[in-house]
Amino acid sequence: MTDVVSLASCFTFGDISQASARIDGSDNTPVLKLIKESHAKGYDFLCLPLTTPKWRERWRNMCIVPSESANDTDENATAEQQAEAWRKAPSFLHEEVTISRLDEAVPVLVMASDWLQLDSTDDWVRHDSEIALRQEVAYASYLNIQTVILPPPRHRSQVASYARAINECLKSTAYMNFSIRLPIYDPVVFQPKESPPIPPSTMSTSSTPSAPSTPKIVTPRVSTSKAARAPEGEINATWEMWDIIRTLCDYNTRLTLTLDLTLPLPSNAGILNRWMAEPVHHIFLPASTFIANVKGYPVLPKGTQSFLRNSMAHHPIIIMSGVSSGLHTKGGESAYAQYVRHVEKTSSAVQAAMTAGTVEHFAQGYQDYLQNPLQPLMDNLQSITYQTFEQDPVKYRNYEEAVYRALMDWPDSDHIVICVAGAGRGPLVERSLTAIKRSRRSAFVYAVEKNPNAFVTLQGRKQNEWGDSVQLFFGDMRHVELPEQVDILITELLGSFGDNELSPECLDGAMRFLKPDGISIPSSYSAHLAPLSSSKLYNNARISREIKGMETPYVVMFQNINILSGDGGGVSGRCGRRIQQCWEFEHPRKDATVDERGLPLTNSHNVRSTKLLFHIPHAGVMHGLAGYFEAVLYGHVGLSIHPNSKDRVSKDMLSWFPLFFPFKEPLYLPSNSELHVSIWRLTNERQVWYEWYAESFLPVFNTPPSPEHSEDTSGDGSYASSSTHVAVPSPVIDASVLNCARVEKNH
Repeated sequence: MTDVVSLASCFTFGDISQASARIDGSDNTPVLKLIKESHAKGYDFLCLPLTTPKWRERWRNMCIVPSESANDTDENATAEQQAEAWRKAPSFLHEEVTISRLDEAVPVLVMASDWLQLDSTDDWVRHDSEIALRQEVAYASYLNIQTVILPPPRHRSQVASYARAINECLKSTAYMNFSIRLPIYDPVVFQPKESPPIPPSTMSTSSTPSAPSTPKIVTPRVSTSKAARAPEGEINATWEMWDIIRTLCDYNTRLTLTLDLTLPLPSNAGILNRWMAEPVHHIFLPASTFIANVKGYPVLPKGTQSFLRNSMAHHPIIIMSGVSSGLHTKGGESAYAQYVRHVEKTSSAVQAAMTAGTVEHFAQGYQDYLQNPLQPLMDNLQSITYQTFEQDPVKYRNYEEAVYRALMDWPDSDHIVICVAGAGRGPLVERSLTAIKRSRRSAFVYAVEKNPNAFVTLQGRKQNEWGDSVQLFFGDMRHVELPEQVDILITELLGSFGDNELSPECLDGAMRFLKPDGISIPSSYSAHLAPLSSSKLYNNARISREIKGMETPYVVMFQNINILSGDGGGVSGRCGRRIQQCWEFEHPRKDATVDERGLPLTNSHNVRSTKLLFHIPHAGVMHGLAGYFEAVLYGHVGLSIHPNSKDRVSKDMLSWFPLFFPFKEPLYLPSNSELHVSIWRLTNERQVWYEWYAESFLPVFNTPPSPEHSEDTSGDGSYASSSTHVAVPSPVIDASVLNCARVEKNH
């Protein structure tokens, strides 16, 4: 199996110093020596600090020591003059950097100085830290380094200052990627007080520092007597800081995450899953995260193992740190990389991508890629498009089974008539003939197709394969006439949302072919929605920077996403399931008023609307809605891309990816909030379109509701938004609203 993730070996300045003693004739620098040794051990990249302790010492002596001294001495005045000169023209001395050559920088991820405090509570420390970071970024850019891993934010109160500094770095470089190293949660839970900006004890100038440790994050502390289990607000702290940073940086695609897995992971899958929707390009995995198995070899705790296995689908670079320290008694340094490769090979996502016939294998290269839905009613599809969909054995197998069962259930008859409306290049005609043969019933097939180019292919297949068992009709199914009514009508007009390719409108025109007691395949289909988080999809949808791009649903093979909703919940459990049904269409339908030809007078009967209530158990940012469909072909035979039923109904079906309804602006959803989503399917004489809208609510407990809203309250709490009248404004009310979006289709 080909490796899908890359491994990087993380080194400290002490490792670089030790490598200088091992330089032989073929190596010119310690870094080149480490590169050579790492490649020999199977690593793809190196992760190195960009600067040495001498840079930290000089910066501290210029920017920190003078402010710590109470005496206004000549020495301090000199240091201040040096600091001002440095602020005017920041630059390094040769001994202050670890890399100075292009050939050293090629396979390297560099770490900016982790002692920089871009979010310090001290204004001058914050100011000088930003200058120092810009200096490091400029030097990395000079060496053509592609990725800089940034020190994490530490103070929640100043995270906006941190974000502003990072945004300035993004603006100053056109190609460089920045990755913020963050733990999944605060390692010290909450601290009662903020520590000094840069304490003297942390300014050690040791030449052999240890590997960078997990950062401590200082946030306002909430008093609690139960230390065994942290409140969710504490678990959310790092993600919320990341959300602020990427929002202030306008979702810049060059800003990514390096997730630090040093700490034991929380057991709550909902909290972990939100990181799957973020641009996690690197995972920091130190030797201390591993535990020893019964034989003494290093293995990962089950929670970390599971999270890493799920992350493999996104192809991160795994940064291994401290693996040569001898922390575990068996296996040596190679045991850690071997174990990570084992986790990779046992990842279900990786296995599926490597297995022919699976959706994951078929969709390689299309994950999170936005595609406009097909419009076969308006456009004539190309032969290559037909060929792509004809590669789906599951869909046509299920269609054949549905036709077979319909034939077996049909009353005894010497003449059963089948019509395939929208025959394309003929796959459903072929499957219908196979079903007829299996059933040993006497049946005849009409095939209707409006695409003049595909009709040429149908003529060739009739001449060479089908003969007199099939009669072809050229024209739009809404206008063509057949010599008789049929017993079974077969179509494949479904879209990713069921009705989004205008199946209801097309079948309105074809239902006149069907006898009053005839069978339609499919007999029904339903549309389903769920709130979705994905910074990648949001960025892709707004690439054009035009409103239309954010008002168009896209077909997407989801990968880098997180479904935000949970099952049930809300006040008195009034919220629905994680993924909820919007509406359903059934065929043949009886509610349309038709003319003498059997065609509807208007399209009003195909208008739909719904309002869905979702429980949001964990804080997140909603970037849009995920759309799915389920269809009943006949009896118990169906098609589905619904996550809960697709493996049972039509596993590994390739023909449809889900639909993504983007929002113009991300919508923050607090923990334990309630999300109200409204969606409409609207129509006029020429067009069909969707509009969608969402707003979030937080519970307001012990707040007397006004009489006009009393029907919405029960139990010990209610939900409030800016449009809800309450007696006293509450600081816990979080009401957010998104404008509706609209997409149109012509018919």
